[in-house]
Amino acid sequence: MENNKGTAVVIGAGIAGLSSAFYLMKDGWDVTIIDKKSEIENCSYGNAGMLVPSHFTPMAAPGIVAQGIKWMFDSKSPFYVRPSLSWKLMDWGLKFLKHANRQHVDNNSKDLGALNLYSSRLYDELSSMEGFDFELQQNGIIMMYKTKEVQHEEQEMAFRARDLGLEVELLDAGQLQALEPNMKVEALGAAYYKCDGKLYPQKLMRQLIDSLKRGGVRLFDDVEVLDFKVSAGNVQEVVTSKGNFKADQFVLAPGAFLPNLSAKLGIKMPLMPGKGYSFMYTPEGQVGLNHAALLLEARVAVTPMNEKIRFSGTMELGTANDKINVNRVKGIVESIPDYYPELKIDYPQDKVWYGYRPCTPDGLPYLGRCRKISNLTVAAGGGMMGLSLGPAFGKTVADILSERSVPVEIMNFRPDRFDR
Repeated sequence: MENNKGTAVVIGAGIAGLSSAFYLMKDGWDVTIIDKKSEIENCSYGNAGMLVPSHFTPMAAPGIVAQGIKWMFDSKSPFYVRPSLSWKLMDWGLKFLKHANRQHVDNNSKDLGALNLYSSRLYDELSSMEGFDFELQQNGIIMMYKTKEVQHEEQEMAFRARDLGLEVELLDAGQLQALEPNMKVEALGAAYYKCDGKLYPQKLMRQLIDSLKRGGVRLFDDVEVLDFKVSAGNVQEVVTSKGNFKADQFVLAPGAFLPNLSAKLGIKMPLMPGKGYSFMYTPEGQVGLNHAALLLEARVAVTPMNEKIRFSGTMELGTANDKINVNRVKGIVESIPDYYPELKIDYPQDKVWYGYRPCTPDGLPYLGRCRKISNLTVAAGGGMMGLSLGPAFGKTVADILSERSVPVEIMNFRPDRFDR
């Protein structure tokens, strides 16, 4: 492919970075990707693999603070804030409290839902391209609940989803069981979001990388960004542990490493790493599940993939570390038979994967050009929707750099909204 648009350096090789590089490559840009970690350590590889237009509500929402406080006193609960004297954590928390209100949700649900739907359509297009087969299934996700309280909350959410044009059906226990004839399900009911889907992240990431390499994109891993050389409101080059990288345009898509890099540019983009855990389970015989599901009270994601089942969950906020909190994983394991009584799973000691969701304090992604630096575009902060939003991030970056109009509204996602 002839490269005639110019040169671009993408910082970050997660789904946001790879998708940005992919659509820039398609547009004719000469692209280089650099990443601090090796490919297999990236957060996008081990996540739940869910495509979630249903997640139109920002994480900063009414009720989440009170619920989070209750959960903090249970070592196996779905949510935990690791005690710390970190000013960054306190600043993030204060901003989160400010945004956890109904007005914030109402102001942003439409745009967040539209961005997810746009990304889902792009996944459909990507799956039909040569060289891509990542087990995409647009057959919906089941949001299962066991209590009257959560049933009421989920019904209210389903009504709002319908107002936004999402296809969702409320199921009683019998209708839910009918969707999963090969696996006993115990729940009061569920909301069936037919607009959602799933895929196998490992295949997607590997196929994206293969496509990029075939297209002439250069990938460098184990590269640490040390600084940026900025002049006259433009990044001139990135200073790294393996030399300097020059380009016409720069894309910042480093996942949970965003705040450290943006600080080097003098731009405040608050973000906390939300640690999540997952493991693969191989059932005896064939996989009995037809649909991905969210076990709402437990906040556990269940995804059939690659003839196995991936279980994932928990949100552990705090500074990054390489330790596995056994109680958090046990919380996932112990919740599974409450919904699927036939699944008796032992703690998978040697199979636990963890990664960091890049969580913004208002629950909205950072997406768009920066005002201070005209050749810097950001695609980060997808939180629990990171994989789901990947293609939308990438296509939007390509549209911005190629000076095309973006088909979805991204004004509220501007990356320097906290920079004062």
